[in-house]
Amino acid sequence: MTEFESRVYDLVMKVPEGMVTTYGDIAKALGNRGLSRAVGNALHKNPLEGIVPCHRVVNGQGKLAPLFVFGGLQRQKELLEYEGVEVINFTVDLEEYRYNFGLT
Repeated sequence: MTEFESRVYDLVMKVPEGMVTTYGDIAKALGNRGLSRAVGNALHKNPLEGIVPCHRVVNGQGKLAPLFVFGGLQRQKELLEYEGVEVINFTVDLEEYRYNFGLT
């Protein structure tokens, strides 16, 4: 695991149950909003299933990840709904469920 991946996973583990964040929010918290795609790549390689809750990361429009590494789109939806996040058409309302690490 690279230092960058470790930093991404550390941030994702701070997202509380019942909340989501975005790839862009994680990149911004790392100091460079341009790292959104690299954040996605790191999460796709997450070796810590069950420890790093990567199901809590969605895109900037609140859409779930079609290639969610631990079971696909439907599995990400199920995991979020289990935590109390409402998912409609595989999309989360970011106004209601977004956790952004205290950044504005």
